[in-house]
Order: sequence, then C-alpha cells, then structure tokens
Amino acid sequence: METFNITPIENEGKRVLTTAQLAESYETTEKRITENFNRNSDHYTEGKHFYCLTGDELKEFLHSANCGLQNTNKIRTLYLWTEKGALLHAKSLNTDKAWEVYDFLVENYFQKKEPDYSALSPQLQFMIQMEQRQKQLETAVRSTNQRIDDMREVMQPVSDDWRPAMNKLVNRIAADAEYPISELYLDIYDEVDIRGGVHLDTRLEHLRERMWDRGATETYIDRLNKLDVIAQDKKLIAIYVAIVREFAAKYIG
Repeated sequence: METFNITPIENEGKRVLTTAQLAESYETTEKRITENFNRNSDHYTEGKHFYCLTGDELKEFLHSANCGLQNTNKIRTLYLWTEKGALLHAKSLNTDKAWEVYDFLVENYFQKKEPDYSALSPQLQFMIQMEQRQKQLETAVRSTNQRIDDMREVMQPVSDDWRPAMNKLVNRIAADAEYPISELYLDIYDEVDIRGGVHLDTRLEHLRERMWDRGATETYIDRLNKLDVIAQDKKLIAIYVAIVREFAAKYIG
C-alpha cells in the first residue's frame, strides 16, 4: 500500500494524531471525524481514546518539542487521537481505505521504532546524536524567543494613545486564555475599583448625567463606558494599565 508522510506528534510519551491528520489519512473530512465522535461520544474515553487540550495544558503542549504543529496561534482546543481512538474512527467510517490506513498506522506510526544506529561507526553515531540535540535546542530557543516577544509586548511603554494598545492586549488575553472577554473586563474593572478606591459604576452614571446636561445625544451617552471614566483620571489610567499588564503576564505565553 502507499506510505504516508505524517509529522510525528507525541503527548505523554505516546504517538497521537490530530483530527486533521486522521481525516487526511482516512481520506475523509475533519467535519466527518468530529460528527462521528459526537454521535458515538459515549464509546470514547478521554485519556484512552483521545486527549482534549485547552488552556494552560494546550499552551504547554504547543510550546513543547513534541508538538510538531505549524501555525498554532489560533488553536484554542486541540483533540489528539490515540491508537485506540483511531480504531474507533476506522470502525465508524468502515471503509476499506480506513481499515487499510489503520493497519499502516499501527505498524508504522503508533508503534514508533527508534532507528538502529548500531551498525554505524562511533563517529557517525556521535554526529547523529549532536544533530538531534541541535534540533531539540532550536525548538527550545524558538519557544523561549516567542515567550520573550510576548513579554516585550506586555511591557511596552504606553503612549497617550493607550486605549487601542490595552484593547489589543485584553483581546489577546481573552483569546490565549479562553477567558470570555466580558468576564475579563468585569474582573479588570473590579480590580480598578479596589486599587483606585473608586466605584466605576457610579462615576459612569455621573459622566452620563454631565454629558446629558451638555446636550450630548442619547446614542453618544449610551455608548459611554467605564473606559471613558478611566480615561478622565490619570491615576486610574495608570492603575488600569498596570492591571491589564498583570493579567497579560499571568495568562499570555
């Protein structure tokens, strides 16, 4: 049968396949794989048939040397299928192609075989070991550089135009940490209230009243929010920026 060029991926020391890899190998679609899983979810056991990575666990995996994935920035949830999970999907599809590929995967992918270098000279074995260590080091360096870039973004000095920079950072936190953005803003504003000794809700009411007295339109007044309150007080701006950065340092990278 034909062979497959599958990028090896490991989780907890075991070979696994992403949904995309499984779909491509079985010559079906990711949607079909997902539908089969949802329809037969009671037959699947997490840790036995699949791993579902989210949050910090997902971040740690994506930064590991065993990830082997490209363009990981937009991944928020990742399903990884074990050999037994691949078997259940082959049963669901029940095509000659799926069974043929499954046999290949068992023999050539899941049962990973370490190369036998014993017949090579000691010099060649040493060179191979050095190349493997170099690749591991390069992976570690890329991961470290990405973390450094993330922290540089967090620590950038804030100009007078601070709102777009902080909005971008808040959106990044929400995306990376799967933190509902409405809840994130509520938590940040609560922290501003505590540290600033203020009540942003009350200040927002007063701001809207002042704008009404000045003849502002109802649409404009309705659009006012707590950031508009913060923007009028340099002390609150500094507190808000510090809090957003603390959240970023905690949840990004």
